[in-house]
Amino acid sequence: MVARVIPVDCFDLVIFGATGDLSRRKILPGLYRRWKEGQIPEGSRIVGAARSEMDSDAFRAMVGDALSEFLPERELLPETVAGFLDMLDYVTIDARGDAGWPDLANLMRAGKVRAFYLSVAPALFGDIAKRLKERGIADRDSRIVVEKPFGKDLETARALNASLASYFNEDQIYRIDHYLGKETVQNLMAVRFANILFEPLWNAQYVDHVQITVAETVGVGGRGEYYDNSGAIRDMVQNHMMQLLCLIAMEPPSRFDPDAMRDEKLKVIRALDPVAPSEVVRGQYRGKDDDDYLTQAGNPDSRTESFVAMKLHISNWRWKGTPFYLRTGKRLRARASEIAITFKEPPHSIFGESNQWRENVLVIRLQPDEGMDLRVMIKEPGPGGMRLKDVALDMSFAEALGDDLDIPDAYERLIMDVIRGNQTLFMRGDEVEAAWAWVDPVLEMMEARGDKPESYEPGSAGPEGSLMLMHRDDRRWREIK
Repeated sequence: MVARVIPVDCFDLVIFGATGDLSRRKILPGLYRRWKEGQIPEGSRIVGAARSEMDSDAFRAMVGDALSEFLPERELLPETVAGFLDMLDYVTIDARGDAGWPDLANLMRAGKVRAFYLSVAPALFGDIAKRLKERGIADRDSRIVVEKPFGKDLETARALNASLASYFNEDQIYRIDHYLGKETVQNLMAVRFANILFEPLWNAQYVDHVQITVAETVGVGGRGEYYDNSGAIRDMVQNHMMQLLCLIAMEPPSRFDPDAMRDEKLKVIRALDPVAPSEVVRGQYRGKDDDDYLTQAGNPDSRTESFVAMKLHISNWRWKGTPFYLRTGKRLRARASEIAITFKEPPHSIFGESNQWRENVLVIRLQPDEGMDLRVMIKEPGPGGMRLKDVALDMSFAEALGDDLDIPDAYERLIMDVIRGNQTLFMRGDEVEAAWAWVDPVLEMMEARGDKPESYEPGSAGPEGSLMLMHRDDRRWREIK
């Protein structure tokens, strides 16, 4: 099955931090795949900008190596790779100085869409934005893309917003969260708002609870020092998991456009209740030798969490009384990201006590094996009376849409949305600040509590306390597998 290709206008894209890991692993391979699919027009230009001393030929060679490393061989068609590399240029640039900026300005062409991707430390956002504006490289139609972490608390997020707002209007700023670019996340919106089937049941009257899980098998590894200054709450809850929560809980927007969508997400964040200390569990994986958080973080006294589980409540008419359970962690049993909406049991069973009712659950799998399944009760085949059995109505994207379906990586979709000027899947400034305004008290509560995170074994389902968080409510986490 071939996906429909939507063309874009010719553009100039500048990637700051173009020699970094994210650029080599995700951004440039993603752009190549869009080029291969005919979605990037001839005459477009991609400019790498970084402090590394190299010329354009050396940059092209580096990108060619990155494509070979991070893309399957079947996608690397020689003529297509050559055409992609031909559109690349490179500028050695000093983000806080004067070097390289005149060269970058000379590469920009009149009449083309200009986008600037800041794959750099947040401390450089303001310096780069200032120089882009002051040197006339960015115009009124330009777009600037910024990566997380967007601040480490409300104060720093406000400072970053103010810094960018000094040089760019809000409709030019694209705060990227790659989770929103995942096909399954976008399909969550389609399931809710393009079908009458679920929306009448999508409320506290019919939903018992919601579980959102983002589990990773890897540890902090080489990111130990960075991660130890962040932790699971800052690294995952404030951004990725908050966005998933908003898409599950928000009211139907009046239309599918950026501000209508983001207005409804903002309402969800502002309706979140404060979290009680008993409703947050922090964990830290503790293994042998190098498979230990303290060793990888290089901090034997660390109190930073590599796992967090929490119970949230939303005080509005739709969700009052329905708990949302979030959990995320490193070095868990399996890699899995999913949203599970568990519906309430029928008010009365006509089939007798011998038939044990099992929950109807709608599961949206974000990774791996993107898809959805709905568990429903049916009659077990055979004679001997009415025996009920729960089964899954399963939809795997690969099976439903064809094994040859080419599902774009999240970055591919989001970068092309930047070029189109579509902000629907990007965060607005007030949305980011509202998320930090809710998260900050949680972090302050944890700091005031002063206890160490609960230990858990690498390869497990997390700390015992997270299981008890559910057991107290006579519920269970879905198995990570």
